[in-house]
Amino acid sequence: MYTKEEIRKRCKEENIRYIRMQFTDMMGMIKNVEIPITRIEDALNNEVMFDGSSIEGFVRIYEADMFLHPDLETFLVLSWEDNSYGKVARFICDVYRPGQNGVHEPFEGDPRGVLKRNIEKMKEMGYASFNVGVEPEFFLFKLDEKGNPTLEFNDHGGYFDISPMDSAEDCRRDIVLALQNIGFTIEAAHHEVSTGQHEINFKFDSAIEACDNVQTFKLVVKNIARRHGLHATFMPKPIEGINGSGMHVNCSLLTKEKENAFYDASSKNELSKTALDFISGVLYHAKGFCFITNPIVNSYKRIVPGFEAPCYISWSDSNRSTMIRIPAARKMKTRTEVRSVDVAANPYLAIAGILAAGLDGIKGNSKKYEPIYENLFKASEEERKEMGVESLPGSLKEAIEEFKKDRVIQEAMGEHVSTKLIEAKTIEWNEYRRHVSVWEIQKYLNRY
Repeated sequence: MYTKEEIRKRCKEENIRYIRMQFTDMMGMIKNVEIPITRIEDALNNEVMFDGSSIEGFVRIYEADMFLHPDLETFLVLSWEDNSYGKVARFICDVYRPGQNGVHEPFEGDPRGVLKRNIEKMKEMGYASFNVGVEPEFFLFKLDEKGNPTLEFNDHGGYFDISPMDSAEDCRRDIVLALQNIGFTIEAAHHEVSTGQHEINFKFDSAIEACDNVQTFKLVVKNIARRHGLHATFMPKPIEGINGSGMHVNCSLLTKEKENAFYDASSKNELSKTALDFISGVLYHAKGFCFITNPIVNSYKRIVPGFEAPCYISWSDSNRSTMIRIPAARKMKTRTEVRSVDVAANPYLAIAGILAAGLDGIKGNSKKYEPIYENLFKASEEERKEMGVESLPGSLKEAIEEFKKDRVIQEAMGEHVSTKLIEAKTIEWNEYRRHVSVWEIQKYLNRY
């Protein structure tokens, strides 16, 4: 927890020359305004401005002025950066807009602000914290002679392989070291199932901090990979025929007494009624928030049968073919693992959507779901129907339509974000729909 004076002192001791004022747009892209250290007082006094009309989904041109309010707790010296021109530090910022009498007002389109609003609703229900741990996966590809990314792998590894099969091991290790240098607690790092695919897990945190960490993680991974002559991508399904990249979200609620609200030693599976209701809420709204947790056309190439990604709305305490799994750990580690989320998701909006869905379940507004122990990947459509198991949306278009029908998830996002996302993603879908793919040419050109 930094004070302004401590930040001034640290900047002087570290010889900081530049400050990056970072924020995240609605598409999940990290943006920043870089200022020289001579403007540190402007930053600390919330006086750094930018043109919001230049950011997709923010505001119209006549509403352009936006202010960046740095979260002092996020001050960080970017040790992985090239410091030849002086050290660089960053703040993660909340976005504000001008208000009356010179008072800034939170911008309703700021994803970090969206999550904060939903956390406040959680606290009004009597909970102290929403703890979140993520498991982001990514691919590493070679760069060509011009420095552009290719689809050529630099390893032939599989699940948990080591050198020489996993020739990207040195790059992954350097990523881990860079993350540890800036305070990440790394729990595991390994090669994933697919060739060129990797996973690095770090310790859970409260929701806002966890999402901040996801964005920092992505920056570090991309920068360190580039130094190894590689391109890191968080595209969910860059290669046909192999597993895609997900971002499993482990989450739990803490009570005001700092107890895990999901744990009940007296129940059959040690899951509390709160946990079961939360699970039911998440499943009930899964179609509605899929638009948020799986936000691009390519997302729906991942959540298809046959590649381990969950595409069926269900839960279990041991079955990895379900959308929600309950890991074996109990007591303070009792948690739900939402497995459908992918790494293209804006973490702030995705976590806000999952939280809102779960809280709606706790309020008693969703139907109850029983655990599923059959392998849903091997079950027929008729068998899944008999079990009452529905599928997640099969395309971005379907996800948009489901989102439009879900008032709870729309309310969680807010009117501004909901409207702008629908507009942007409808354009994206229509662009995709008009595109003639290589598959179509190969399939139909000679035949018809």
